[in-house]
Amino acid sequence: MEVAVNPELKTLHVKQDITYYNASNDSLDSIVLNDWNNAFSDKNTPLALRFSDEFYKGFHLAKPEERGNTTMIELTDNQFMALEWQRTNENPDFVIIKLKNKLPPNSKTDLHLTYIAKIPSDKFTRYGYTQNGGMNLRNWFLSPARFENHSFIKYHNYNLDDIANAATDYELQIKVPNQYTITTDLDSVSKDSSSPAFSTYLFSGSSRTDFNLFIEKQNTFNSYNNGELEVLTNLKNKKLGEIQKAIIINRVITFANNFIGKYPHKKITVSQADYDRNPFYGLNQLPSFISPFSDEFMFEITFLKTYLNNYLQYSLRLDPRKDNWIYDGLQIYAMMKFMEENHMDQKMLGRLSKMKLFKSYNITNLTFNEQYSYYYMLMARKNLDQPLGDPKNTLIKFNEQIASKYRAGLSLSYLDGYLNHNIVPESVQEFYSLNKTQQVNRYDFEKILTQKSPKKIDWFFETIIGSRESIDYKFGNVSRTKDSIHFSIKNKTNIFVPVPVYGLKKNNIVFKQWIEPQSNDSVYVFERKNADKIVLNYDNEVPEYNQRNNWKSLKSLVITNRPIKFNFAKDLEDPYYNQVLYVPTLTYNYYDGFAPGMRFHNKTILDKPFTFDINPSYSIKAGTFSSSSAFSLNHYYRDSNLYNIRYSISQNYFHYAPDATYFRLNPMIQFRIREENFRDNRKQFIIARQVIVNREASEYITDNSSPNYSVFNLRYLNTKTELINHFSFMTDVQFSGDFGKLAGEIEYRRLFENNRKLNLRLFIGSFLYNTTDSDYFSFGLDRPTDYLFDYNFYGRSESTGFFSQQYVIAEGGFKSMIEPRYANQWMTTLNASYSIWNWIEAYGDLGFTKNKNQNEHFVYDSGIRLNLVPDYFEVYFPVYSNNGWEISQSNYNEKIRFVITLSPKTLVNLFTRKWF
Repeated sequence: MEVAVNPELKTLHVKQDITYYNASNDSLDSIVLNDWNNAFSDKNTPLALRFSDEFYKGFHLAKPEERGNTTMIELTDNQFMALEWQRTNENPDFVIIKLKNKLPPNSKTDLHLTYIAKIPSDKFTRYGYTQNGGMNLRNWFLSPARFENHSFIKYHNYNLDDIANAATDYELQIKVPNQYTITTDLDSVSKDSSSPAFSTYLFSGSSRTDFNLFIEKQNTFNSYNNGELEVLTNLKNKKLGEIQKAIIINRVITFANNFIGKYPHKKITVSQADYDRNPFYGLNQLPSFISPFSDEFMFEITFLKTYLNNYLQYSLRLDPRKDNWIYDGLQIYAMMKFMEENHMDQKMLGRLSKMKLFKSYNITNLTFNEQYSYYYMLMARKNLDQPLGDPKNTLIKFNEQIASKYRAGLSLSYLDGYLNHNIVPESVQEFYSLNKTQQVNRYDFEKILTQKSPKKIDWFFETIIGSRESIDYKFGNVSRTKDSIHFSIKNKTNIFVPVPVYGLKKNNIVFKQWIEPQSNDSVYVFERKNADKIVLNYDNEVPEYNQRNNWKSLKSLVITNRPIKFNFAKDLEDPYYNQVLYVPTLTYNYYDGFAPGMRFHNKTILDKPFTFDINPSYSIKAGTFSSSSAFSLNHYYRDSNLYNIRYSISQNYFHYAPDATYFRLNPMIQFRIREENFRDNRKQFIIARQVIVNREASEYITDNSSPNYSVFNLRYLNTKTELINHFSFMTDVQFSGDFGKLAGEIEYRRLFENNRKLNLRLFIGSFLYNTTDSDYFSFGLDRPTDYLFDYNFYGRSESTGFFSQQYVIAEGGFKSMIEPRYANQWMTTLNASYSIWNWIEAYGDLGFTKNKNQNEHFVYDSGIRLNLVPDYFEVYFPVYSNNGWEISQSNYNEKIRFVITLSPKTLVNLFTRKWF
């Protein structure tokens, strides 16, 4: 390639000659070139849709000049005759070149290309042009795709770093303005600076699948050479000296060479951009000034993770999408071994574990390597884990970047512990050596492991790698004598894999033995060796779903197998205790005022089948006690679209008026349904509940006709949401002694290519029967009466003043207060809004309401909506409605409506939805 860099236009002008060798046994009539830079060309590419699916706004809202593309100028063959080529809208990130004559096996042909690569901004993926005028370049040129199993691998760019390039020899001549420098992992050949304006660099590389290129005004990379490999890195750490960094880098290089094998190239880059794309989750969430780790350790762990990632990515010739688990497994397995060799005593939270304040927390007592299983279990307990062997592009983002990656490393460590003869490390080295001589795949790795293992390990590939089956052992009957232990093992999931049994005395291991249960209620006899406790999977080597049932005390008097432990705020699950967490709370409504309280619950970071949450509080304004509580039981189905049934009962006791309280009891069963494709954002819910309400009579409320009531409610919700499109459908049926009603709601949101947003909502509701003589159970046009106490109204009984202006998007959905405000027969409304500029929107509502013994009433309103955070913080300014020009009427400030959500949990969902 001859490349001319234009930093002003953010373009690369490329003249490229490809000599393509057909190393297959097939005759080729076409050649496929990966063109992943063109994935940034518009808002409808597979990459753009992936961004939308993960709720990333940056790409859709970006300016056209911030996106990238590839403009083909010329494509010719050996005789410099033009060749036909194809790049479709559906497949914008690869080019199919039609050959004039078939290319037989063991033959070659030349292709000559001229094109302009417009480089995208680095804010999308960390690669691209930077804000300081440089470029971090990756996957920017047209590269031959890998040919395998009689076809080319045609992968879309999904921002997964898994391009499937053929192994290629490169010669790169690149010309840049003199004020710029170039850093690359290609081999340097020469540099020509004779021109007053430009410098020309010549680089080469052999048998590579990809390379990195960094163009900077001021070189930020430092070179470290241990005689075998040159490392170029610009990882940020200003507190360490060059000698300290050199020692750490040499330690990591030596470890990788000894543990996996020698890196096949002379140079490797380890950049801050690489680390920022794949950080060490947990460490990257902590501000540097409160980091519980030393500067040396922080640099070492960030360098280790990034180095191993690049080391494996640029040396393994696997299919990086289909065989992704091997990349991930080797990286995390190697990291775990490195920590065992160099930082055996390092804790998950570093020096915090030594502080007395945190001594009782399980999270501070975990070793650094133990954290990996908790990140995996976070998804397993949500029933969102996926098979390790699944292609990378099918994984949920949290699984792709964290959970599956960690599970893969844990799985190799598990197999290593079970075989216990250095078989896994030796197999890794043999596989890595084979990879240097031929193109390999996952089955080559499996074959090597199987041949070297003295035991049958089919279960490892079938269950641990190829399925999402959960493992859960527990003790059955346990008896003991002074010298022996008799026990049975129960398998709660009927998945039989090896598991270690430990004997402990005063928390010190006195014996460890692997067992291989073949059936339920397997019975074993062990020598006791003075053990006072036996534990299954004590060191968490087996990726087990539930460790809370893994141990039995052998002491003669045991009050409870798991004593209660109280912890402040939050903690990781501790399998050896029943944890009760407590945290101060502060709630608010207009009648109770501020209500400080204490919340007691058992919700650790990992989900549990049974949870409780009890929150007593004291209402300062009312001078009385108030409370809320909830108890729930989850049942998960691993192999069904109906993946969760939740049984729950909750209660609330607060004031609904200045002088009156309400008590709500809400027993409920919820069915959650998902698609077979876990990445599909469509979710379905079926909810059945009985809402029982008792209200005290109030002098301030004119309607006390039904102070106590009970309503059966059945709901179905079907929603599919992403950045560009949102569609939801909801039906609601309610039955009580005095009324029955049926309602439906359809909501649609669309973000157009011009960044305008359209919101539509249709509501239809009708009474099946209604014998009430008040509007307490009627449909509300602008504000529901909320007789089920579902909404977080801060002043639910207010008819005037600030709190009466709180708006909830429910039922009629109007913003203006138009008489009649309620409908006791039927109501249908359409709510719409359209963005004018940024978060400023115009809204309009129209509909019909019908009350008994009255004609239908046509209603409408319109105004301006400040959509600051959709559904969480919005302000509505009415302009024109049935009431006339509201903006010119008196007391206009009382007509303004607002949406505000103070619940931290609700707001957190805005930021976590991209992960799950």
